[in-house]
Amino acid sequence: MTYVLDRDDLARLTAEVAGPVVVPGDDGYAAETATWNTALVQRPAVAVGATSAADVRAAVRFADANGLPVATVATGHGAVVTADGALMINLRRIDGVRVDAGLRTATIGAAVTAQRLIDAAVEVGLAPLAGSSGNVGVVGYVLGGGISPTLARTYGFAADHVHAAEIVTADGSLRRIDRDHEPDLFWAIRGGMGNFGVVTSLTVGLVPVTRLYGGGLYFSGDHVEQVVDAYRRLVAAAPEELSVSLAFLRLPSAPSVPEPLRDRFSVHVRIAYLGSAADGHRLVADLRAAAPPLIDTMAEMPYTTIAAIHADPVEPVPTYEMSALLRDFPTEAAEALIAAAGPGVDTPVGMVEIRQLGGALGREPGVPNAVGNRDAAFQLSAAAFGAPGMAEEFRTPLVALADAMARWATGGRQANFLTGYDTTAEAVARAYAPRTYQRLVEVKRAFDPRNLFRVNHNITPGPPPDTPG
Repeated sequence: MTYVLDRDDLARLTAEVAGPVVVPGDDGYAAETATWNTALVQRPAVAVGATSAADVRAAVRFADANGLPVATVATGHGAVVTADGALMINLRRIDGVRVDAGLRTATIGAAVTAQRLIDAAVEVGLAPLAGSSGNVGVVGYVLGGGISPTLARTYGFAADHVHAAEIVTADGSLRRIDRDHEPDLFWAIRGGMGNFGVVTSLTVGLVPVTRLYGGGLYFSGDHVEQVVDAYRRLVAAAPEELSVSLAFLRLPSAPSVPEPLRDRFSVHVRIAYLGSAADGHRLVADLRAAAPPLIDTMAEMPYTTIAAIHADPVEPVPTYEMSALLRDFPTEAAEALIAAAGPGVDTPVGMVEIRQLGGALGREPGVPNAVGNRDAAFQLSAAAFGAPGMAEEFRTPLVALADAMARWATGGRQANFLTGYDTTAEAVARAYAPRTYQRLVEVKRAFDPRNLFRVNHNITPGPPPDTPG
């Protein structure tokens, strides 16, 4: 489909912003609209390469005047909804970092990646609550909650550590918000994702961490039962300083994949412990003894290298995902997981993870926010990797896996783990308690009544859907 915009209007927009303005057919259009998750090929009507909040304001005003929804891209890891016909704001040029060691905060631009923030913070003996991948954008990760696989059980959600934000709302205003200024909007963005405007700057709290004991233990699928049993024993007695997840992997024969893992089923246990290396070694001794590891990377490590624990893909790839929150992970659930996704199963699902939650994730923050479903004990996640346009092909095996674990599911979701299969209002509402969702709708109605920011897991400004209590 071709979207035609008035040339004079486009010329005025181009003159008003410092960054590039491109439409389909222009040089640079593909680069400005590219996302890391290439499952969708985005075709916005116009893309604006914003260099500042002023550029974002101009783009939002143009979109509103021309009846276009607004999409944003920073790193593009969370691209699950088509931006076709929208105005896309590329935020990648807004990437400043300023660390205040005395206040233990960092003020970051909209497109700062986790690794860039980690590197800046560690220089002064501090760390952000980063995710598993260093190339994920911090702002999007934080606005969706942010579950750090290294620090969350000790310090809570990344959204709990937001001090302030600058956001361009649907009226084109740049608002500086915190607990005392626009408190409803400040509450909503921390967990409500990008539904309320374009966040151009975020001030986040940092914690005094520079190292940990961690890494990965990879085992052959021949030992899956023993490894899963050892994992369950470990998490049952885990202190809050210990974060552990377990993944079933089906990895291809590719240069980026370590040779012992190529073209085989393997079990990967991901471990991060904030205590001493000696205590960490003792904590994982039973797990290590469960079976001969194919690879053992456990060691004292600087916080700057935490991306090696999960070893997520570093190149763009079409990814199709599902997730569910679990009340528990008992023996019966472990058996069901192995029966549904273990080494004897023919499935295109390339990764299945069980991540322990709990600890500080289950406690309310000092400054309340919209992050929901804090009571879950574990999270199930799964991903299939293929080519663009394979969503329906992967739906059945992903749903089958979710169905196999449904007996232990809470029915809720974490906002950051909503996927391309979770785009209905009812699906989005599962990320929140009913009262929280109702309040989010009210904030949406106040700040974006025409739903300009809807190319996302959308919270609409209309009546909330009926959801179970």
